[in-house]
Amino acid sequence: MEKIISVETNGPEQTMLVAEKLAKTTGKGVVFTLRGDLGAGKTHFVKGFVKGLGCDSLVTSPTFTLLNVYDGGRVPVYHFDMYRLSSLDEAKELGFDEYFDLSSLDGIVMVEWPENVEGLITCPHIEIEIKKIDNERRKITIGSVK
Repeated sequence: MEKIISVETNGPEQTMLVAEKLAKTTGKGVVFTLRGDLGAGKTHFVKGFVKGLGCDSLVTSPTFTLLNVYDGGRVPVYHFDMYRLSSLDEAKELGFDEYFDLSSLDGIVMVEWPENVEGLITCPHIEIEIKKIDNERRKITIGSVK
């Protein structure tokens, strides 16, 4: 990953604000991966991002549904949570690989737990890593992967 920016936040609201600002500069056809421990703030980041696109949908973690789609903003957001998947083959069987073809992607893809489906995302993408500093503070690193 080529690091682009790193920022510290203090609380979920600030994490969401960072994502909201990033969304305002993002168009369709972009894939984001979100890495971080349980409770790091990945879903809060997605909430802020969706809000930044002008969508007022309720954003929840798709842990059990695997994919939530948020329409209503500038572009649709396809929010994956790969936590419950155990392999690349499982993701392909579900047809998830079609969301990573940038030539036909009509929205923005955000993937939590991409490490559980290593090899699925082969297109250039933006990686967001969120690390807990303490109960409230987070270090968010944004970089590009080619």
